[in-house]
Amino acid sequence: MKVLGLKCMVRVKKYRSYRGTVNKIAPNILARHFQADRPNEKWVTDITEFKLFGQKLYLSPILDLFNGEIITYTVGSRPVYSLVSTMLHQAFNRLDEEEKPMIHS
Repeated sequence: MKVLGLKCMVRVKKYRSYRGTVNKIAPNILARHFQADRPNEKWVTDITEFKLFGQKLYLSPILDLFNGEIITYTVGSRPVYSLVSTMLHQAFNRLDEEEKPMIHS
């Protein structure tokens, strides 16, 4: 390659987590209004990855925007559906019959 003047060019590929078609996008009902007038009106959730003693863990909490209270959370070693479904079941068990919070993820 050196005799012919050829050089190897390595291109860094960008990471793309999803390559399929995008389906219907849910409307942004919360619209960045991160305050609530009463408890159990608006909840927010996400999954966070962190390391503890060299082990990866995943935290899935629900936060009430009324007072910043953590309603419930689950911790797991993998970010799988059961992590979220368990957290949601625990949160829904705390609600009264008439309470129907909006959940933003």
